[in-house]
Amino acid sequence: MGEISSRTHLDWLESEAIYILREVAAECERPVLLFSGGKDSVVLLRLAQKAFRPAAFPFPLMHIDTGHNFDEVIQFRDRHVAALGEKLIVRKVEDSIRRGTVVLHRENDSRNAAQATTLLEAIDEFQFDACIGGARRDEEKARAKERVFSFRNEFGQWDPKAQRPELWNLYNTRVHKGENMRVFPISNWTELDIWLYISRERLNLPSIYYAHPRKVVERGGMLVPVTPITPPRAGERPEIRTVRFRTVGDISCTCPVASLAATPEEIIAETAVTTITERGATRMDDQTSEASMEKRKRLGYF
Repeated sequence: MGEISSRTHLDWLESEAIYILREVAAECERPVLLFSGGKDSVVLLRLAQKAFRPAAFPFPLMHIDTGHNFDEVIQFRDRHVAALGEKLIVRKVEDSIRRGTVVLHRENDSRNAAQATTLLEAIDEFQFDACIGGARRDEEKARAKERVFSFRNEFGQWDPKAQRPELWNLYNTRVHKGENMRVFPISNWTELDIWLYISRERLNLPSIYYAHPRKVVERGGMLVPVTPITPPRAGERPEIRTVRFRTVGDISCTCPVASLAATPEEIIAETAVTTITERGATRMDDQTSEASMEKRKRLGYF
């Protein structure tokens, strides 16, 4: 009893995630782990190490690259995968644009939602039957509807009313040809749990997760980074602010927050008192019903 009672909530979350990863390896024929270089996928890789080392991972890693990613994140992605010695598959939205399967109105339009098309093309190319991702239920209301093993039909679409019961941690992974599962081992984690785990495990992250000076403009209550993809609009005055990113995605829709937190422990202190979700505070594409997470997920988004 002493050993059980001494376990922390992070230990329980870690054990659950490792169990889910091993279930994927045991039950699915061609799984893949989605790795972007972001904090949640870094945590997933540490959990995969604990689940399968000293053997190699029983699945490759894959990143759907929008071409509008922050340089710091892409560089970190490549260093991290190289250090692990695992296989990384990269599929690019740019290639989908060239094929004509993704059509944008303007060159600098957000490519965040367009990732869904490139992901579905990659799933078809490699015949993946399970894609392991780092989504968490606390991120956004549509995420909260997800099962741990989220069924997608032969068109890659998600229907929240057509999901399978997950009683007593028993998961139904059966799929027909063309269908697949999206699997979320850290569904029950919160943003605070992620940072507590990063601190405990001493995990390295891209530098933009920590406080740094950056040129931004204020727009719609958010701090928009000034880049060639997101230039200032008429009347906006760029300024240098000390900021950090709570979540990292396509440059065209991801905003930092004002912060002086330069260590995981300082971020933990900030996160413990915040009342705004990370996506609610930093994702421009989650702010309109036309680009809602649920609509994108129904079309094949992560």
